[in-house]
Amino acid sequence: MRQRLSSEPDRYRGRRRVPTPPRSRYAAVVTTAFVGAGIVALGASALPDAKDVSPTVLDELKQASITSQDVAARADNAERASRDSRTKEAAEPEVWMLPLQGYDFNSPYGMRWGKLHTGVDLVVPEGTPYVAVHDGLVTKAGWFGGYGYAVIVQHADGSEAIYGHSSALSVKEGQQVKAGDQLGLVGQTGHAYGTHLHLELHVKGAPIDPVPYLQERGVDIKLQVEAIYSDVAGS
Repeated sequence: MRQRLSSEPDRYRGRRRVPTPPRSRYAAVVTTAFVGAGIVALGASALPDAKDVSPTVLDELKQASITSQDVAARADNAERASRDSRTKEAAEPEVWMLPLQGYDFNSPYGMRWGKLHTGVDLVVPEGTPYVAVHDGLVTKAGWFGGYGYAVIVQHADGSEAIYGHSSALSVKEGQQVKAGDQLGLVGQTGHAYGTHLHLELHVKGAPIDPVPYLQERGVDIKLQVEAIYSDVAGS
């Protein structure tokens, strides 16, 4: 046998070597699809078929889902209520005040001389400034029959305060006032016997006794005590 020389071309010389083709895309896709289908099949085999599950188990699963949703909803509602509570606490509280300081409480609400006295009279020297007992809108500032020169303030809840027998007024109709804002000066105009402030409160259009109404709001008009000053004194 003739010995092959290192310089001798190999025996494939003159022949064309056919390169090995790469795996076709089709084969790769088919393979991937086959593997994916196998995984899905395995996963599906691990889960019970709905028709093979007893109605009791299905009911328990549904109830668990409903309970989970209910718990989430209640947690959301609780969080919302907490936020609302914090917002409400942060808001400025309602303020009610005495209309005057250093007065004599005279002529309470009730029958007097055969007629209903629809307010309370607070006796002070003429020209003493008086203030709004609560925030509101001035709906009347001027002459008001037997009340003389008067101011009427309507509060946000619909109640009204009437301040009568003024010697002068400090506000105008349509003006917004805060508790403690000066409304006018005490006088003796209208049907008045002596200098005093006539204070009247109306709820739903009818006069009420101002004493218990204001007491519920931290103001004792008979003892001349108001919550805003009590809090300051106690701090």
